[in-house]
Amino acid sequence: MAKIERDESENYIYSLRGKVFYRIQNDILNGVYKPGESLTEKKLSEDLGVSRTPIREAIMQLELEGLVKSVPNKGAVVKEITAKDIKEIYTIRMMIEGLAARWAADNITSEELDELKEAVDFEEFYTIKNDPEHLMKFDSKFHEILFKASKSDPLMHLLKTFHHYVHRARIGSFKSPIRAREALKEHRAILDAIINKDAKMAEELAIEHIRNAASAYSHNKV
Repeated sequence: MAKIERDESENYIYSLRGKVFYRIQNDILNGVYKPGESLTEKKLSEDLGVSRTPIREAIMQLELEGLVKSVPNKGAVVKEITAKDIKEIYTIRMMIEGLAARWAADNITSEELDELKEAVDFEEFYTIKNDPEHLMKFDSKFHEILFKASKSDPLMHLLKTFHHYVHRARIGSFKSPIRAREALKEHRAILDAIINKDAKMAEELAIEHIRNAASAYSHNKV
């Protein structure tokens, strides 16, 4: 496992904490660490080339995020994200992501709108190329811009948390060319509604987009 590069700036301690947290978080979400696997400070410290202090703090944050749990005599153990968890999270996302799209239609700036258009254009490019890795990057970018454009910090925090939880499911969906093309059409429709300042339509389309994503995930699991 590659070690984390150290930032020699005056904010080294704080940037290192963040890097360690996001590295372990991504490794959990990408399946590097499996459900039930113990995360020991000693091994993580050696793998990442950092002291135990940022490791300990990262594990505490991961427990707050619900990705690990403390087990007697085992320490921090990676939690399993169940199908029930995923279903509930998609249901919650339908509600709050629809709200984000509604507020984005009302509050988006011209710069954010340009970013949103660019994200969809790149998404189309990588859909044609059938490149799941880059496609997921710009799909996430699309949603991140919507969250930012909603101008609601609490909403942004909630939505980012839920995106972490459905990360594995989203990876699977982008490997399906059919779902990728459908998602692109849905994003373009949401974009058009936002361009037209049609908040109600943007909300309805965003809800439908998440509903379709949930349905695609369910069919993939059958």
